[in-house]
Amino acid sequence: MFLDTPVTYLKGVGPRRAELLRKLGVVTAGDLLYHVPHRYEDASTVAPIASLEPGMDGTIIGTVISKGVIPTRKGLRIFQAVVRDSSGLIEAAWPGQPFLERSIEKGDVLLLSGPVRFFHGRQLTPRDYVNLGNGVDGTVSGKVLSVYRATEGLSFKVIRGLIDAHLDVLLGLVTEYLPRDVLARASDSDGQKLPALADALLMLHRPHSIADAMRGRARLAFEELFFVHLLQLRAKQLARSRRGGIAFENKRELTSALKASLPFQLTDAQIRAIREIAADMFSEFRMNRLLQGDVGSGKTIVALFAALLAVENGYQAAIMAPTELLAEQHARTMERLFQPLGIHPVLVTGSLPARERREVAARLASTAPLIAVGTHALVQGDTRFGRLGFAAIDEQHRFGVEQRAALGAKGERPDLLLMSATPIPRSLAMTKYGDLDLSVLDERPPGRKPVTTALRRETARARVLEFIDEQISRGRQGYIVYPIIDESENSYLKAATTMFESLKTGPFGARRMALLHGRIHAAEREEIMRRFRDGEIDLLVATTV
Repeated sequence: MFLDTPVTYLKGVGPRRAELLRKLGVVTAGDLLYHVPHRYEDASTVAPIASLEPGMDGTIIGTVISKGVIPTRKGLRIFQAVVRDSSGLIEAAWPGQPFLERSIEKGDVLLLSGPVRFFHGRQLTPRDYVNLGNGVDGTVSGKVLSVYRATEGLSFKVIRGLIDAHLDVLLGLVTEYLPRDVLARASDSDGQKLPALADALLMLHRPHSIADAMRGRARLAFEELFFVHLLQLRAKQLARSRRGGIAFENKRELTSALKASLPFQLTDAQIRAIREIAADMFSEFRMNRLLQGDVGSGKTIVALFAALLAVENGYQAAIMAPTELLAEQHARTMERLFQPLGIHPVLVTGSLPARERREVAARLASTAPLIAVGTHALVQGDTRFGRLGFAAIDEQHRFGVEQRAALGAKGERPDLLLMSATPIPRSLAMTKYGDLDLSVLDERPPGRKPVTTALRRETARARVLEFIDEQISRGRQGYIVYPIIDESENSYLKAATTMFESLKTGPFGARRMALLHGRIHAAEREEIMRRFRDGEIDLLVATTV
């Protein structure tokens, strides 16, 4: 016999049973071996029938001594069976299930679980039951009963009998295919080493305890996840191999100059992320990587090193931010950091005057190396890049899939870097199961204080405002973020403009306040941010700009 032997040739399986087994997906002897129980009944908790009292919930094993269908006045038909063990007997009732009369026979041994009530005597209403068959010893307590998925015309008792009859022979045909070192490192949820494959299948079909059955199930679950993971890694490797890109050279010109001129030291996490990104950019395959790090972990400087790597190779680089305010902030940061290098970033936003926009468009359309930073204006149809080699998307969770793909499509094969402190679930899933690689910034630059996050309900609003005012009185600053600019009849959300006036005339009337949102002119926004940075504003009320 072999595992691929058709199940028809097994003893006890004829053409009729083979056809029924096919409905369960059992075609070969190996299929029968892997037709594992879908649940177990723990007979070790079986109670004597005589010990059951109304109000209890019990599990019993007894032999059917009589049965029948009882009609009620309301037309409901109830199947009833009287079962007996060595201690006594009890009536079991299945309301609305008269069809059970065809599958439960007099002399069958039943395992019943359910509540006990008083109805003309003690009566058990089975929540679940297992027909152990005719002639089975009623004293099977202490065993774990395997319950198999069955089909009409082929009960789980028959399936259990077939598996039990051939199990020893089939287990001898099983070959362990997981490497020893992999199996040695694997363990179940209780920390126990996973069993070998043959041992696991024996535990599943003939468990001595529920724990045994769970160990066997854990082994099969582990190898299923293991092979799925291998498959995903293989798929990711194939996707990367088909993703042709630009093979940049490690010239160490602008990148080394930036590192030497930085007024701070890079963290180990930043250095690690830069090396991972550089390795992608040096390869002949197109980079598709997510840079994840908390706010203040230094994602931007990592992206700037990648942008300079593209520029020193004669390519253009683009960094897209979700708001004009953030794009302008990035531009100022780049202007300051790139000053020793003689590089000036190109700002691209929707609010640029027409003449300035045409000048910027002409620069982007040329093949001259540059670094562009902007909003979604970078992906609008009239924006063209002459030689885009690197694209980064900051706060990628705030862009749609199509917007992110549009920036990557602006060049022939630009390397793509996504940045976020809170990646969307789709992006996280892509790092596990798709072709998105992951770099993590898991440490803060020196001097950065930890962020404390607290959740307060609306009922604590007054105390929160008092806390902010107290902190301001100590010389600190604060800002309050609202989700929308103006109130709307279609929204219950608080608006920044309305709440600014309410706070200004209320609890913060004596404080220096300012309002900031996307409709404010760029020059005015920059002035507000400068004043807040210089400590001239105590409390800033803003939207998510």
